Amino acid sequence: MSSQVSAASILIQDDDQQNSNRHSANFHPTLWGDHFLAYANDSMKIDPATREEYKELKRDVRRLITANTDEQVKKFQFIDTVQRLGVAYLFEQEIEDELEKIHDHLYIDSDNDHDLYTVSLAFRLMRQQGIKISCDVFEKFKDEESKFKATLISDIQGLLSLYEAAHLAIHGEDILDEAIAFATTHLKSAISHVCPNLAEQINHALYRPLRKTLPRLDTLYFLSIYPRDDSYNKKLLKFAKLDFNMLQATHQEELSAITRWWKNLDFTKKLPYARDRLVELYFWMLGVYFEPKYALARKMMTKVSYITSIIDDTYDAYGTFEELKLFTEAVKRWDIGTIDILPEYMKIIYKTLLDIYDEIERELAKQGRSYCLRYAKEKMQELVAMDFVEAKWFNEGYVPTIEEYMEVALISVCYLMLATISFVGMGDIATKESFEWISSNPKIVRASSIIFRLMDDIVSHEFEQSRGHVASAIECYTKQHGVFEEDAINVFRKEVENAWKDMNQELLKPTAFPMPLIERVLNLARVIDYLHKDSDSYTNAHLVKDQIASLLRDPLPL
Repeated sequence: MSSQVSAASILIQDDDQQNSNRHSANFHPTLWGDHFLAYANDSMKIDPATREEYKELKRDVRRLITANTDEQVKKFQFIDTVQRLGVAYLFEQEIEDELEKIHDHLYIDSDNDHDLYTVSLAFRLMRQQGIKISCDVFEKFKDEESKFKATLISDIQGLLSLYEAAHLAIHGEDILDEAIAFATTHLKSAISHVCPNLAEQINHALYRPLRKTLPRLDTLYFLSIYPRDDSYNKKLLKFAKLDFNMLQATHQEELSAITRWWKNLDFTKKLPYARDRLVELYFWMLGVYFEPKYALARKMMTKVSYITSIIDDTYDAYGTFEELKLFTEAVKRWDIGTIDILPEYMKIIYKTLLDIYDEIERELAKQGRSYCLRYAKEKMQELVAMDFVEAKWFNEGYVPTIEEYMEVALISVCYLMLATISFVGMGDIATKESFEWISSNPKIVRASSIIFRLMDDIVSHEFEQSRGHVASAIECYTKQHGVFEEDAINVFRKEVENAWKDMNQELLKPTAFPMPLIERVLNLARVIDYLHKDSDSYTNAHLVKDQIASLLRDPLPL
C-alpha cells in the first residue's frame, strides 16, 4: 500500500497531467453570497404586546381544537386548516388525541350520508396521522359497474378532497389508483369553467399534492388563499402569520451563523469547481424539520450535506481517478494523520469533513449521546465508498446492469447517510435501537432513496452525460433492455410511485419507531419531489430562488 501511495503522490504533483484528465461541470456560482450574514433581525423583532397577543391567540386555537362538538366535519376542517397554516406543530398532542377520539366513533361506511368531500377529508387526516382506515370507505361512491359515479363529476370540492386523499395509498389499494385517475381527469376538465380561485387551487393540487409537497411552502400558499374563504377565522390567520414571521426570524438567525461558518471556509475560492449551494442546502434541511427545537439538527445536517455536496462534485466533476482512490482510502481510515497522502485541494475537504464530525461529537458528548456518532461516520464512509465505485465504472467506461447500478446508486445518492444524520440532532427520542434500525437501510429509507435516485436521473442525466459522468439509471436500463429512453423513464416513474406507497405503508401505526423520527424520512422524500419534479433545482438554483426568498427573506405583512 505504501508504494502505491508514494507513486500516486508523485503522480499528483504533475499539474499539467492532472488537469488534462479533469472534467468540469461549470456550475453557476452561489446566488446568495453573504446575504444572510446580516439577517434582518431588527425588522423581525416582536414587541412584548404582540408576543402577549400571540400567546392568547395560541390559547384560543388550542381551545378550538379540543372543543367538544357533534359536527365531525367542522372538526376535520379546523384541524386540516391548522395543519395547512403551518401551526399544527404547536398542538401535536391535541390533534393526535382529537383524531384518535373521532376515529373511535367514526362512521363513514355505506350506510351513512357523508359526502365525497367529508369521507375523503376524514380518510386523509387519519392516514396522515398514521391511523389505519380502510380504503373501502370509498366503495359507496361507485356504481353497479364498479366505476366512480358520474354524479361526482360536478362535485369539484369532493374531487379535490378525493385526489388528495388517494395519494396516501398503499400497495393493493386499486380503488385509490382509480380515484387519482378519475379525479385528475375531471379536475383538469373543470379548470376552464370554474371561478379563478378554484381553478388556481386545482392547478396547485394537480402539480403538488399535499402528501408530496414541502409543508412550509404549502403553508405560504395556504396563507395566501385562506382569507378568500368567506368563513375564514381571522384570529387563526393572525396567529399563523405571527408564527410564520417568528419562525422565519429564528431560521434567519440560524442561517446567519451557518453562513459565517461557510464564509470562513472560503470554498468559493479554494474549490471553485464545486456547487456552492449553502442556502439551498439549509432550505433542504428546513424541509426535513422546521420546528425551533430542531435548531441543532438543522445546523448539523446543513454542514454535513454541504461537505457531502463538495465531495460529490469532487468525484463527479473534478477529481482524477488516482486522487479519488486516495481520498476514498483516507475516509476509510478516518484519521487526520492520513491527510498527507492527499493533494492540497483534497486536504481542505478532508479536514473540513473531520472537523464537522468532531463538532458533532462534542455536541453529542454534552448530551451523553456519543453512541450516535459511530452510525453517522459509518454511513458517510459507505457513501464515499460507493462514490468511488461509480468513479471506477466511469474510469473503465463500464455500464452496469440496472440492478447493479441501483444497489450502488441507492447509497451514493446519500439519503441513507442523511436519514441517519437526521436522527443525531433529535435528542433522547433517537435511541441506540433506532440508529440500528435506520442504519440498516429499512424499507422506508430505501423508498426515499429510490425517489431521489430515479427522479434525479430522469431530470439530470442528459446534462451529466454531456459533461462526462457515470452511466445513469436511464443509460443502464436502455442498454440492458434494448428500449428507448422514454420507455425507461415510464418504468422509473412507476417505481417512484411504488416507493411512495412503500413509504405510506411504513408510516401507518404501529410504526417501527416514534412518528417524529420516521417523518424525517418522509420529509427527505418531499424535498426531492420538490427540487427534482421537472428539473434539477439544486444544481440550477435560480429555479427555487423566489421560493427560498419567500421562506427565508421576506416576512409576511400582518
